[in-house]
Amino acid sequence: MIGLPLSLLDPSCYDHPVESIECIETHISWVFLTGEFAYKLKKPLKLGFLDFSSLEKRHFYCEEELRLNRRFAPDLYLGVTPICGPSEHPRLNGPGNVLDYAVKMRQFPQSALLDRKLLAGELTPSRIDSIAREIARFHLANSGDVPPGIGDPDHVLQQAMDNFEQIKEGSDWTDALAALQSWSAVTFALHRHHFESRLQSGFIRECHGDLHLGNMAWLDDQPILFDCIEFSPELRWIDIISDLAFTVMDFHDHGRPELAHRFLNAWLEQTGDHDGLAILPWYLVYRAMVRAKVAHIRARQAPLEHSSFTDYLALAERFTRPSPKWLLITYGYSGSGKTTLSQQLLERTGAIRIRSDIERKRLFGLSPGARSHSPTDQGIYTPEAHRMAYQRLETLARSIIQAGYPVIVDAAFLKRAERDTFHALANELGVPFRILELKADEAELRVRVRAREQSGADASEATLDVLEKQLLFSEAIAEDEYPFRLVCLSSDNMADELQRLEYQISSMT
Repeated sequence: MIGLPLSLLDPSCYDHPVESIECIETHISWVFLTGEFAYKLKKPLKLGFLDFSSLEKRHFYCEEELRLNRRFAPDLYLGVTPICGPSEHPRLNGPGNVLDYAVKMRQFPQSALLDRKLLAGELTPSRIDSIAREIARFHLANSGDVPPGIGDPDHVLQQAMDNFEQIKEGSDWTDALAALQSWSAVTFALHRHHFESRLQSGFIRECHGDLHLGNMAWLDDQPILFDCIEFSPELRWIDIISDLAFTVMDFHDHGRPELAHRFLNAWLEQTGDHDGLAILPWYLVYRAMVRAKVAHIRARQAPLEHSSFTDYLALAERFTRPSPKWLLITYGYSGSGKTTLSQQLLERTGAIRIRSDIERKRLFGLSPGARSHSPTDQGIYTPEAHRMAYQRLETLARSIIQAGYPVIVDAAFLKRAERDTFHALANELGVPFRILELKADEAELRVRVRAREQSGADASEATLDVLEKQLLFSEAIAEDEYPFRLVCLSSDNMADELQRLEYQISSMT
């Protein structure tokens, strides 16, 4: 760090009291933490994907950073501050010629960053769900006309290939890099129709673009996104599944695949964008290579620092491996614990879960947490709505398995015909099939349903009337279904029970 940035370590440069200063350096910027405020300066660089080489360009992109990030965090981004005077003694908002510009932000503790929260064990399941909901809310609300020449398949592929070309500069080309480049090109060609469909269906939107855990914080008991891509519309106007892939990849990079699975499923429940799963592995590799490129650039700037370049290559390679595919449906009354158990299983197995309670509401234009206030057998719970919901689950299960993922279908499946339909689907697709039966005492079922109904915190709207009807008219698992049945036993040690079920599921393949 030389010149002007070094001068900004002097507290007298600032137009407010400063007791101590800390500088955080990235591959493209310096951030000065002064206590109440943080100031971000752009390095005078010209790289393949950005150009901060002139004062005018840095000023423009400071204004862009302010405009774009106020979409997520209006209270954090305060303004653009000129840095004036001689470079030896600069002053923020001072007299003299403008030397540079800085984005002024409200400073928050570094411990609030989500990557720090994760390492501290403070990203609880409910916080993961809140983060997924916030990102989904932004993705769903943020629509608009895509700029010309952006988002088409050729453009998307070129961005991925550019990563490899930029890594080649000043680097020994390895077999691992060549294999990843080849996989990216071949896989893209196989799924080109998906990329074309995503553009035509409106999934290319002005996103965040750099949605890793270090660019999110937990402030005022809620997730806050910040520091989006301001320097390239091409890297910001992207598929929402590409934006999501950065966060999913980052959870994996931190060694927490179970959180990646939880986060992905929570986002899917909010957006309903299961079609994006077909190209998610490609985008996971792309995002790992973006981080590999950043690590490569940073290693050239600061050779003595540890580089995670090879770690990102290994992570990208893992994303190229296909997952085992299977179809598991639940069987149990309302209150039997289907959603609780399937949540734990999806985190352990990487399955995609689809819930009848959520997909039924989606058919009627309702969000997962909305209340339909439908009486039993009326509104969204008529026999016809029930049929439509199970048909929707079948369609989704088919597409998700074809996209390369195992599936858990969370529904009551109290009728033999419903179970047979999904068994036939598994046979058609050539994947293993299992029925996960959950048992609970009837008195306990009533207690659970009553408590859930009073809390209103779950997507399920099942009432005691619904439960009583289920108890009267359900069709038990028949003897010829027993070979495909997994039974969840009541246990004081659910960890052992989950481990047993996970082993049985993994043994299917």
